[in-house]
Amino acid sequence: MNKSKQNISILSISLTSGGAEKVISLLLKKLKTDYNVTLVLLYNMIHFPIPEEVEIEILCNDNSNKSFFLKILDFFGSIRKYYFLIRKKNIDISISFLALPNFINGIVASRKRNLKTIISERGFPSDNVSSKLSLIISKIFYPIFYNRCNKLFSNSVHINKDLKYNFGIKIPMEVIYNPIILPKKTIEPSSLDNKKEQLRIITVGSLTKRKNHIMIFRAIQNTTNFNLTILGGGPLKKKLLNKKRIKKLGNKVCLAGKVKNVNEYLLQSDCFVLTSFTEGFPNVLLEAMAVGLPCISTNCLSGPLELLNENKEVNINNGEFYEGKYGFLINNDDHVGLKRALKYLRNNPEIRVKYAHLSLERSKAYHLDNIYSKFYDFLNN
Repeated sequence: MNKSKQNISILSISLTSGGAEKVISLLLKKLKTDYNVTLVLLYNMIHFPIPEEVEIEILCNDNSNKSFFLKILDFFGSIRKYYFLIRKKNIDISISFLALPNFINGIVASRKRNLKTIISERGFPSDNVSSKLSLIISKIFYPIFYNRCNKLFSNSVHINKDLKYNFGIKIPMEVIYNPIILPKKTIEPSSLDNKKEQLRIITVGSLTKRKNHIMIFRAIQNTTNFNLTILGGGPLKKKLLNKKRIKKLGNKVCLAGKVKNVNEYLLQSDCFVLTSFTEGFPNVLLEAMAVGLPCISTNCLSGPLELLNENKEVNINNGEFYEGKYGFLINNDDHVGLKRALKYLRNNPEIRVKYAHLSLERSKAYHLDNIYSKFYDFLNN
């Protein structure tokens, strides 16, 4: 431990393959240089690599198959363990990601006054609950625990507005977008300048209702000009396979499951489609842009409007699409608008080339070095 550096802790539920966890893994690459860093996980589930310089602390036993009651006990036990860990390691700055760790950070903040506590919201709060009861609980506990912390950062201006106006969050809030390490291999835009018998579409995301993959099925059914690859696993796999059979999509749709070499699939595609009902900040959309793919996305909250049109509001008629500054936007669950956008890209190779160039240009703003510089300033402001 370097005594000349401040001690910082990063608190998360786990380091599995989610979007927030990926952000943590990238920030650790930079934080280790400027701070003595301790990564604190509620559960020992680790997908992403952790730098050797980072210490790891696990607060709870295995999370698999635990009852709701035992998880509640874990939560209360974690508060006590984290508080004593903060004291033992003389932590100066405690940063937490996602609601449950944020609650713990808020509770610890009220007990250790000289600790700087920073929380991070990663999803759109009003749509990030599973039931009306969850929403009521969130509206009660978010203001209680979040407002005890020093400040908050999220990855969308829309998340911060939602927190302020719908959840009563009053602490200072900033937007720090998700970082990305730009890939070494990208699509050469000129390679897209040719007529396509079949446009190769790709999407990436967990097979859940929120991701709305069935929208793409509806858009490409009864056509012969599109092939679709879906990367990701989840509870709706059987339902999607059944829909694929019913809609007679056959070889036009490939459910490839979870893969580690996502970029290899992206490089073999002609365009990327995001059909989510809601997002926090869609990492997969940014990753597709960084490879150089023209992109189509629902204008969902939050993230796509910021990525594809610099957050300038748009009005899109049902059944239509909007040609934004860096990509195409369509309304939520509008398969007709998606179908028209796909046909437009297929029939106009020069447009594919244009937006391939724009995707590569846009993604540079989210390079890890640029985002970390803003994050570092945020921590020390």
